[in-house]
Amino acid sequence: MKIRAGNSSFFVLWACLLLAGRAPAQFTAAEVAERHQWEEFLKTAEIVEWEEVGEGVTKPLRLTLRKDGLEARGLWKNPSGKKSGFLEGWQYEIAAYEIDKLLDLGMIPPTVEREFQGKRGSLQFWVTVKHSLLKVMEERIPIPESAAEALDRMKYVIRAFDSLIANDDRTQQNLLYTEDWRTIAIDHSRSFRSTRQHFKRLMNGRNGIKSGDDGRSFLFRRLPRAMVEALRGLDRAKLEQAVGPYLTKTEIDAVLARRQLLLDEIALMIEEQGEGHVLY
Repeated sequence: MKIRAGNSSFFVLWACLLLAGRAPAQFTAAEVAERHQWEEFLKTAEIVEWEEVGEGVTKPLRLTLRKDGLEARGLWKNPSGKKSGFLEGWQYEIAAYEIDKLLDLGMIPPTVEREFQGKRGSLQFWVTVKHSLLKVMEERIPIPESAAEALDRMKYVIRAFDSLIANDDRTQQNLLYTEDWRTIAIDHSRSFRSTRQHFKRLMNGRNGIKSGDDGRSFLFRRLPRAMVEALRGLDRAKLEQAVGPYLTKTEIDAVLARRQLLLDEIALMIEEQGEGHVLY
């Protein structure tokens, strides 16, 4: 994270938060305990500057915020309805973050609702990263051997997460890497689809919506045991409490349907390969 502050100890903690934890891109218990303070800053800090980012069809703005001598930046978005033929919603950014919290994944920067210039929108902490996946691919940037296994595991975590929230817009541009190769996932305004198809099929997996015509599937292969346990415990009450203000009943129903599809596919993988080959 790029921070400019007089007394930046709180934000230094959050910079470290993205670079430490029990697993790649996962916060420690102590850092999670501080998360509500960061969310409060995003909601209440004074907006002192703003500028167009100049990227994306949603026309996001980069806001500079200041409170009690601390200064940081956030990405504000307020798309709603059809944009370039796709359904967009700023509220989906917040819902994705809240579900990331429910599953204890810690790969989405803190995101809250914030009004700006009389309009409601999402405000997400601006994270300064080293690379995007697109940059890594285009410039053939070598991945250190020490980071290869962690990135491979996170690839499957993100495929499973995108399947749960029906993210229709995962690209190489919105997967980011910190300097020490931790994965940060952004841009979830095209998530939470609730058509009949999105009740019956996952984005990824054996019968994934994004499976190629050549039969290629984007499988999960291996997943953290803690993530799967959190999925098993994810029920309507937890979802409504976390995302009730941002998702409709139908969208929540769709999440629960996909949760079961995801658990069913994981169970089949365990049956075929053994739990030790699927969960870690």
